[in-house]
Amino acid sequence: MGDYFQTIVDLDAGEAQAAELAERAVAWLVSEGIVLADREICVLGQPLGHPPGPHWSRAVTDDDPDGEPFDGLAVHIGRTVFDSGQDGPEAVTCPHCRTTTDLSDEDADDTVWPRFAAAISDWQDGTADADVTCPACARDVPLDAWIWADDRLAVGRLGLEFWNWPELSDDFRARLAAVLGGHRTAYLWGKL
Repeated sequence: MGDYFQTIVDLDAGEAQAAELAERAVAWLVSEGIVLADREICVLGQPLGHPPGPHWSRAVTDDDPDGEPFDGLAVHIGRTVFDSGQDGPEAVTCPHCRTTTDLSDEDADDTVWPRFAAAISDWQDGTADADVTCPACARDVPLDAWIWADDRLAVGRLGLEFWNWPELSDDFRARLAAVLGGHRTAYLWGKL
């Protein structure tokens, strides 16, 4: 069966504000009764997380009336590459020239994906700026500025990861983005 997760990534959170935004988001989730304030062992890959609160249903769609979350919320702060745990990203768009680069063509003599893979390693290590030169306009673009074309990868400094919850609703995701100051967010769904 496996474990499922849904991650909402704040794409605009700067390094200096990620912790403050995480506190604001968790405080809102607790005030709504979606998660509990006290952390416990309830998420994969983290020592502690926030278990579901009494009003967890405010965050999910109505399509799964029998599904209840049986794990909690992990909050990730700091430079992180979030992925779906499945396939790699299919395409990425340069924020400057708006050219989309196909990353899924396995038959192509591709030198683009290795550059992104190196930047991902640099980003996670925090050892470099993690820029990738756009194949179309030749501008150096920071990894966190690229626009990923699917729900398989997102780069950011704040991520809220819900483990084994029913599908998060569009309305909930929009309300959470508002709590994050109207920042752009990415939504990833994955399975391990």
